[in-house]
Order: sequence, then C-alpha cells, then structure tokens
Amino acid sequence: MKKVDRSELLSLGAYEEIRPHFRARMIEVKARRRMSLGAHMSLVFENHDTMLLQVQEMLRTERITDETAIAHELETYNELVPAPGNLSATLFIEYDEASERTRMLAKFATLRTAVHLVLGGTRITARFATHFGEEMDRLPAVNYLHFEVGSSKAGALKDAAVPAKFEITHPDYPLTLDLSKELRLELAKDLE
Repeated sequence: MKKVDRSELLSLGAYEEIRPHFRARMIEVKARRRMSLGAHMSLVFENHDTMLLQVQEMLRTERITDETAIAHELETYNELVPAPGNLSATLFIEYDEASERTRMLAKFATLRTAVHLVLGGTRITARFATHFGEEMDRLPAVNYLHFEVGSSKAGALKDAAVPAKFEITHPDYPLTLDLSKELRLELAKDLE
C-alpha cells in the first residue's frame, strides 16, 4: 500500500477549504473500518486514506508549517500504513474513570500477546508497536498493531464461507467477534 507522500498534503488554508467534505467522507470510510470490541475497546484498521486524514488533522491542530516538522509527522504516521500483505490498526482502550483506567492498563500489559485475527484455521497474532520510553509493565491507552496476514489471504476475506474473527484471549477481557462483511471487503482491498 502506498505511503502518504508530501505532495498529497495541502497547505493549512487549502485544507480548511475542503476539510468539511474530506472529513465527512473519511468518517464514512473509518466507520466501515472500525470494530467495537466490547464496552472498553475499539479498533480502527488503518490505510493510506486514514493516515492522510491523520496527518492533515495533526498539521491543522498543531498549526505545523515547518518542512522538518511536516516530514516528522509523515514519518510517524506512515508507520501505520500497512506494508504489502499486512494489516495495521489502532487499538483504543477506553475507561472513563481514571483509577479504573490506570488499573486496567496495568493488567493489560500482557495484552501484547493476546490480540488475534483468525482467518479460517489461521490465527495471526498482532504485533504491538513499541515506542521509545514506553512502560512495558502497562499498556498505553492508544496502541498501534500490525498483522502479518499475507496477500494470499485477500481471497479468504472475500469468501463468506471462510470464518473471519477478531479475538482477544486476555483473561481480563476475553472476546471473540466475527468481522462484518463490510470490514472483510475493506481489509481484502488492503491486502490486494
């Protein structure tokens, strides 16, 4: 999948002009790529377009115009554009109460080995990205995941007869959910 290129980014003024239309379109795209994972987690599968939105929004929010800073944002967010045969996602852990959030993020330190995509009889365990200074005895509230699926699995995602599930096998948050037909087609396009 193509990374976001500097030439695709609009100036702050030009982005403001198209932002309402662009954001509305991207909200629809992200809705097809989002999974609610129970009461306290959600997941968005990322692609070129979702990352283009993220970069443009970050530049807008932070009022970034310096080329070095723009290059840094591109580098950061392009890490989430999936490589060929891979899927990338952002996992959000959402607890409203601060004390419960702190307690659960500590419990979820071992979640790093307990998130899986299951296609047919194949279980693909997510690889959690780690960042400099990240505490390994707790999980951040926002996590970036990579699934090394293989391009050959695009057909399996399109085939409704092949089971496609998302699993969390952590003892404090066990979950198994079928992937919707809409999400399966989105992910198949990512792998092609």
